[in-house]
Amino acid sequence: MKYINGDMTLFEITDRYPETIPVFTASGFSAMEDPLQREKFGKSVNLTTALKLKKVDFTLFSSHLIEAIEQKGDSSLDITRSEKGFSSEEGSLNVAGLLPCPVRIPLLEKFTSFEKDFTERTGVVINYELQAASMGLKWVEENIQGITEASELPDMFFDREMIGQFKDQGVFQDTTGLDRFNELFSGEDLKDPAGHYGMIGVVPAVFLINTEELGDLELPRSWADILKPEFEKRVSLPVGDFDLFNAILLNIHKNYGDEGVEKLGRSLLESMHPSQMVRSGSKAGKRPIVTIMPYFFTRMVKEGGTMEAVWPSDGAIISPIFMLSRKEKIKSLQPVIDFFASVEVGEILAHKGLFPSIHPDVDNKIEPGKKFMWLAWDYIYANDISELISHCVNVFEQSLEAEVN
Repeated sequence: MKYINGDMTLFEITDRYPETIPVFTASGFSAMEDPLQREKFGKSVNLTTALKLKKVDFTLFSSHLIEAIEQKGDSSLDITRSEKGFSSEEGSLNVAGLLPCPVRIPLLEKFTSFEKDFTERTGVVINYELQAASMGLKWVEENIQGITEASELPDMFFDREMIGQFKDQGVFQDTTGLDRFNELFSGEDLKDPAGHYGMIGVVPAVFLINTEELGDLELPRSWADILKPEFEKRVSLPVGDFDLFNAILLNIHKNYGDEGVEKLGRSLLESMHPSQMVRSGSKAGKRPIVTIMPYFFTRMVKEGGTMEAVWPSDGAIISPIFMLSRKEKIKSLQPVIDFFASVEVGEILAHKGLFPSIHPDVDNKIEPGKKFMWLAWDYIYANDISELISHCVNVFEQSLEAEVN
């Protein structure tokens, strides 16, 4: 396995990759926080045995470790990165974008297998650059931002906003062929009526409540609740996850206007990585009462601890996972589109990452009745989303400055 294996001791892993220590402590290995205990305890047990004792899934936990390592930014270790580079050679295909960190490795394993078989059968080479979403804006700015000609775009891209400028030019076409979506999204119109974006899944944002810090306050169950005065400076937001953070800002603005975004800014205590959010229950000093995080990370909450996951009653705000495919390349791209729109990929999203798949035949393993908060396509097409994001960010930051002053 990449970076680590089950025979490595906990000390070996944390000594080589210190950034994994919060992952261990958040999952109940409290001894790993203390250097002396980490060496004594960590040298006595390997990863496989430790996870069996804690009854933690090996594959799932390993994905947490890999994400923490890759967020360190050492791209020289990233053996999943394609070394082919993009090519203008006729007949080749270029696929690029950002994949959610917890599912990037299993998705790439499936994709590289598909790509090898596809090339052997067709002779068509697929050049790909599928980075971890934690690379975020920096990677997009270095590789995508600044493109002005559609011909310079990848043939398929897992986009958020940077190349949205081309959608009005009729450059993209959704041919996923999904006429109906998963019943989990009953009542939500997720299919792009303009036929540009091919959605394959979503990243839901939920609450993690520190019940010890909550004290006598009423448990917040909705987005409106966390905007209340009693939660000012007591909320942690995923500011570093620009996709999810933007989705939160936009939905708050849609439902509560500038005032809601201002209140969200006043509620901010700090920005933490999700693994730190879970761990915040053991931090000294003033701690957040509410942390807003991707649903995936609630798996790391220790049972019987002080942290309680809450699915918002008015709906988990979702950041869509979608692909844009160039219309002129659809014929040769279709097998690749079919791969990413398949049940197999949907199950990786839903089961490995708790990112609900829109595919109707995937069991998302989420109890019925859970609501989602989604901007909706009519709202998206009625507004300049990039401009609206900039406006919301300005309002949010101004509320922070007002707090300081």
